[in-house]
Amino acid sequence: MKVSKYYTIWFSQRNGSTLLCEGLRSTGVLGKPAELFTIGQNEKLIGKHKATDYQNLQDIIYKLGSSPNGVFGVKTNAPLKENDPIIEELRNLPNIGKDTKSNYLVWESMFPNCKHIFLTRRNKVRQSVSWWKAIVTQEWHRKSGEKSPKVEEGLANKYDFNAIKHLLIETTIRESKIQSFLEEGKQTALTIVYEDFIKNFKGTILKIGDFLEEEIDDKKIASPYYTKLADDISEEWVERFRNELQKDWSNRIW
Repeated sequence: MKVSKYYTIWFSQRNGSTLLCEGLRSTGVLGKPAELFTIGQNEKLIGKHKATDYQNLQDIIYKLGSSPNGVFGVKTNAPLKENDPIIEELRNLPNIGKDTKSNYLVWESMFPNCKHIFLTRRNKVRQSVSWWKAIVTQEWHRKSGEKSPKVEEGLANKYDFNAIKHLLIETTIRESKIQSFLEEGKQTALTIVYEDFIKNFKGTILKIGDFLEEEIDDKKIASPYYTKLADDISEEWVERFRNELQKDWSNRIW
């Protein structure tokens, strides 16, 4: 696969990344962004993608993420600052080399002149509640038009203040890590905000097309593939967490 343009979507959990990627794929010209670098514990990329060697791994990754016009997209979390397993394995790819010190330079060597999209969500409490609810129910996505499953008996009682607080801290650190990585490469990203793009789905896809300098036939942009999962239980947990977090504060913020 001959690739002419590369872009990365940097995301953290529960900020609409899967919904966004489905919209981008539907255009036929904005790549096929997916989590190509997600691996399990003790797993290697070369094994995940069943590659014969690292040249073959690079070819497979390019093919998986590219639309026929040569635009490549991938979505991923930013690498660890030190000793990141993905970065360390990418050093085995052709034209990168073990002595490439900067994590960003490793990424840039794999994806030359890469453009960056930073996907974020303003309301981090709602994001963290959504994350915890998905963990509890194991329902991460629901296709548009599908009926809501029967609410699990006792689901409301699976609220966990400490779990949601941990996820609130984790998503904040994940986004800080993304910013740190982009600063390392002196890069400016196009920021896409979850709360905005779900209100203007097609407009967001067109905006990304402009950013990537690719013309899009807006009739090809599919309607949102997934629907929101937030419900009354989500709202109850948000309000409960908001109050519990601030219960000992002398100056309440929210």
